[in-house]
Amino acid sequence: MSQEQPRRPQEEQEPVKYGDLFNVSGNLASKPVAPQDAAMMQTAETLVLGKTQKGGVAAVMQSAATRNERAGLVRHDEATDVAGIEVVIVTETDVPGQRIITESVGGQVIGQYVQPTPVAQAAAGGFMQQNAITIGEALEASAQTAGDRPVDQSDAAAIQAAEVRATGSNVITPGGLAAMAQSAAAHNAATDREQDKIKLWDVLSGATAKLPADKPATRQDAEGVVSAELRNNPDMVTRPDGVAASVTAAARLNENTNK
Repeated sequence: MSQEQPRRPQEEQEPVKYGDLFNVSGNLASKPVAPQDAAMMQTAETLVLGKTQKGGVAAVMQSAATRNERAGLVRHDEATDVAGIEVVIVTETDVPGQRIITESVGGQVIGQYVQPTPVAQAAAGGFMQQNAITIGEALEASAQTAGDRPVDQSDAAAIQAAEVRATGSNVITPGGLAAMAQSAAAHNAATDREQDKIKLWDVLSGATAKLPADKPATRQDAEGVVSAELRNNPDMVTRPDGVAASVTAAARLNENTNK
């Protein structure tokens, strides 16, 4: 008796695409869900909502991206051109008694839902001023999305650049975020056991309170943080769930809200 098993249908060799998961059309529908796409959506959800939603868009994308990566159909550092160029966005619109959360990739809505809010939250003032995401908040989002990763030199450099941008001062505050990050990176470089290393969560949790000053993240801030992370990474790349990615996502969300 032959031991050879019949081959699986060819479609099982295909990556999970956006069109398989969401009601989208055109170029986006045919694109595979890539790890960096999922990481960008996870960061955006964390920035706007404070955490990723269980069973939400980011979780669905992460599951699909993980499946595609394990099957060898996408690289870990891969992003689709649609998500990378045309942007992953989560927006929040406040109306009396509720807020509407809209999640989109490449200009197409892939998720939308409504959350109740106290009417009192609809205070006077511009939407951008109420909802602009600060650099400190972006750093806190990094603690949520990548908090269990040991701090390395590229993280420390990105955190220092973020602190400089937030405070407007090149002076590193003793005991501040940048100083803690540099100390953690040096400690980790000399430590062999993973469990003994200092994690991003240890440095970035409560980042807003640890900064002597803070400000809404802008594109210029993001560019400075990205540059610092790139220069200090031997592979000359930024991590999809890292500090630079989080500040970049915050800047994009702020720009989108201000339009």
